[in-house]
Amino acid sequence: MNQLHDIKHVLIERLKQQHMLWSYENDSIQDIPNDVLVELVMLYLDIEEINMLFQLLGYKAVKRAWIENVVAQGERYYNLNYFFAWYYFHAKQPRRYVKAMATRQFNKRLPA
Repeated sequence: MNQLHDIKHVLIERLKQQHMLWSYENDSIQDIPNDVLVELVMLYLDIEEINMLFQLLGYKAVKRAWIENVVAQGERYYNLNYFFAWYYFHAKQPRRYVKAMATRQFNKRLPA
């Protein structure tokens, strides 16, 4: 448990160094939701920190948050998402996978 807290602390500190948590008050920064942490780490930090994210949250939680928060942003991060799909999530056809997940997230957000 303490090691997990240490990992989260390191990730938060590295995000602070990149000025990615400017909108959070210092008191509430430790309460950052996991899905927001995944999004910020995957978009703004390096592979070392992304690997730490998997240690902290596990494969399924990171993948879910990646799809819901990063892939859902569409074309803006297409190349980065292609890399994540291939490198971390071992998609056999990463381009198709990213496109399908982005479409799925878009359709989820449409009013019924």
